[in-house]
Amino acid sequence: MAAPNKVQIPALLDLTIDNITPNTVKINSQSGDRRLTYLMERLVTHIHDFARETRLSTDEWMAAIQFLVQCGQISSEVRQEFILLSDILGLSLLVDSINHPKPPNTTEGSVLGPFHTHDAPTLDHGANMSSDPKGEPLLCICTVKDSNGKPVEGVKVDIWETDSSGHYDVQHSDRNEPTERCVMASDGNGDFWFKCILPVSYPIPHDGPVGKLLGKLNRHPWRPAHLHFMFEKSGWDHLITALYIRGDPYETSDAVFGVKKSLIVEPQKIDSATAKQYGVPEGSWILKHDFVLTTDKETEDLRDKLAIGALKKLGLNLTLIDHLPVPDLD
Repeated sequence: MAAPNKVQIPALLDLTIDNITPNTVKINSQSGDRRLTYLMERLVTHIHDFARETRLSTDEWMAAIQFLVQCGQISSEVRQEFILLSDILGLSLLVDSINHPKPPNTTEGSVLGPFHTHDAPTLDHGANMSSDPKGEPLLCICTVKDSNGKPVEGVKVDIWETDSSGHYDVQHSDRNEPTERCVMASDGNGDFWFKCILPVSYPIPHDGPVGKLLGKLNRHPWRPAHLHFMFEKSGWDHLITALYIRGDPYETSDAVFGVKKSLIVEPQKIDSATAKQYGVPEGSWILKHDFVLTTDKETEDLRDKLAIGALKKLGLNLTLIDHLPVPDLD
């Protein structure tokens, strides 16, 4: 941070409701970072317009401040209340959709959620990632392909879900090791397969400020049954997604807006021959799914194309630098 006597502070006017916004934008525009300057200009403009439009009261402003403080106080390494807030406001899905657009016939993204961890064990294909004896056994047989149908080898795949009670392992106070989660890698055919349990519906944590907000909005906290997946490989667009079980009662009212039609799947009862082949009990469930990844280049090109179209539609005179819009200086 520069010393006070080195900072060239713009002269501020006699501040009023009408001129506080341009003055705030002016004093925030000295970083030399065009993207930061633009982000702050739009943030201040929208927040100020919101306050003016709603005639925001001091009590409401203070309630909002206290709400954010409470979100911070309840957050921890295993509970991210701000991510939860972003999720229930639809912001998480919006940001992912903007930054990771998908060409037709490729796998769409979904929300990360607040319960991904970095301590999942790396398992061999066919391993069981669940230690829950009460869950219904599910065999998942998956492939990873590119947009031309060719297998993609060596993709790191993070997989996680709740136990049969609808809780992630990190929600249990007696957690000693990770369970209902694992990491695998696709083989030369793009395949990976694993055993787990049939996902169940569950409520997002609603004992904190986000849950209280849902209550005031007369919204439920439930998520439909699903399995989380995250795909990583250099040169390929980072994919965070999930598969949702068809017919779940919360399929059309997911509390965090994660469901997309292309991500809804329907497990089947396994046949005896397949059960014997993969060493799972007859009567188990089976789910087969092909994931289709895009390259970094494909995603960047599509992202730029969509950004330019959206900016033009809004009548904004902006240019892209590192795939992000900033004001055009010309």
